[in-house]
Amino acid sequence: MQQGDQAFRRGETRGRWPEMTYGGALSFLRRSYSRDLAGVDVVVSGVPFDASVTNRPGCRFGPAAIRAASTQLAELKAFPFGFDPFETLSVIDWGDCMIDPHHPMSVAPAIEAHADAILASGARMLTLGGDHSISYPLLKAHAKKYGPIALLQFDAHCDTWEDDGKRLDHGTMFARAAAEGVIDVSRSTQLGLRTFNDHDHGFEILTAPWLHRNGIDAALDLLRDRAGDAPVYLSFDIDGLDPAFAPGTGTPVAGGLASWQALELVRGLGELNLVGMDVVEVSPPYDHAEITAIAAATVAHDWLCLLAREAGAAPREVGRL
Repeated sequence: MQQGDQAFRRGETRGRWPEMTYGGALSFLRRSYSRDLAGVDVVVSGVPFDASVTNRPGCRFGPAAIRAASTQLAELKAFPFGFDPFETLSVIDWGDCMIDPHHPMSVAPAIEAHADAILASGARMLTLGGDHSISYPLLKAHAKKYGPIALLQFDAHCDTWEDDGKRLDHGTMFARAAAEGVIDVSRSTQLGLRTFNDHDHGFEILTAPWLHRNGIDAALDLLRDRAGDAPVYLSFDIDGLDPAFAPGTGTPVAGGLASWQALELVRGLGELNLVGMDVVEVSPPYDHAEITAIAAATVAHDWLCLLAREAGAAPREVGRL
């Protein structure tokens, strides 16, 4: 039986080998590194960019940290799903999108072109950031393929502050995307917000206090009804979690979601038309014991499990779920 270093040795895009959780070549969930997109269901790639942050930097190191934190999730069948998602899904780790931070205005076009090429193959994308500005070119690429996107945004911040159409800023890009018709705000929901903006730009906003008071089921009912059958892009800013659960981020805000709340919400999205996801704003220099990176890796892993279940993976429930 083949064992170890499956990130570069296995070659196959389904299944997995035995691997030491604390050793071996790192890729996201031990998927094979590849640029061959033939027959691939999901492409994981990193965008190590953080030049548009407004407070603490460091999320350029996010993709590497999330990959490292994913090793235990590749060891056993997925919880609570009860299956190995990679028996059903063909998933590769593409590596990182090549960007030139010394020509900052070239960054967004480079990310968009990167996404265009992957989406043209028929694969879906799971992107590891990087700061939240990377979502704008990713959404533009997805809208070219699917039409206006229903955005499902986990965040402490609205990211819809005033935008002049030129700024490189991780707090304004969704206002720009909405104005350009990239996002269908009538189908979009923001969850976990706990900062203020005078304008909602048409988004449904479920603040963190509202979620704490009303619970998971009420939130899922609202966002499912709003999204309907629209193509849904999930953008998960790790600062949507409370700093107690995600200290490793650039703009932490008290009063956020607990890890269990975010995971329950993500696990409840399986009825939606999920077309893409990013996990952003993990800043390892401010993390403790990898808890932020572990949360990010788990959210991304669970989104893949939703796709595997959609593709026919049979769940097996153990215990009271």
